[in-house]
Amino acid sequence: MAETTTVDEPVIARTDAPVPAERLQRDVARVLNVVYGGGIAIIPLDVAYAIIGHRPQAIRGIFDAKQRSYEKPSGMFGNWQMSRDIHLLPDEKHDMVRTIIEEERLPFSVVAPFRQDHPIFAEVDPFVLDSSTKAGTLDMLLNAGIVHDEVARQSYERLAPIFGSSANTSLKGSKYRLGDIEERVREAASIEVDYGLSKYANDEGRSSTIIDFRDFSVVRVGVCFDRLQAAFKTRFGVMLEQPR
Repeated sequence: MAETTTVDEPVIARTDAPVPAERLQRDVARVLNVVYGGGIAIIPLDVAYAIIGHRPQAIRGIFDAKQRSYEKPSGMFGNWQMSRDIHLLPDEKHDMVRTIIEEERLPFSVVAPFRQDHPIFAEVDPFVLDSSTKAGTLDMLLNAGIVHDEVARQSYERLAPIFGSSANTSLKGSKYRLGDIEERVREAASIEVDYGLSKYANDEGRSSTIIDFRDFSVVRVGVCFDRLQAAFKTRFGVMLEQPR
């Protein structure tokens, strides 16, 4: 049975509810200590619950528990500074990313070429990096809630990236409560964090919208897509087209 970080703590009803900074930092630090030790964690994001790892045995365990094809790489947890430092994009595209995060306050994932020589990848096992990238690009999740942002912050401080995907059986739809995640997936985790209902819970089972910033093609339509589409058109004159 996975350890839970909610024992003897006040219940949190939603992932966008206020959480004392000390508790948030402590919960995330406990998760990262388990993950850096080779374990798997299930954590709450605004877009959906996620399952994460860092070491090869954890990444293999995640793919196995989700019954996920290795053709679908994991994503990396990040923030604007990490994207700015790691993604190989022109300044105007980095500015777009920052605008969507800081002014539109929307969650999304950026796919772009990246600096494989960045220090954050220096100790990453080749298998982990290979299963978390595709054709020289890296998918980085941004602005997906307080837990996500704290994981990104602490992992960047430690120069040890966190990789993962939604905590559900592959192709069965994202899960927005810990208790709704399939038993097989939960059994893979060494630690779980329960912060109640995900902010962007929806009937379609969607998670983050994924955008390839090389040409602004939409890899996956996710939560807030209509708002992202409107923001890109109004602010940048870019039309995000739904995949056919």
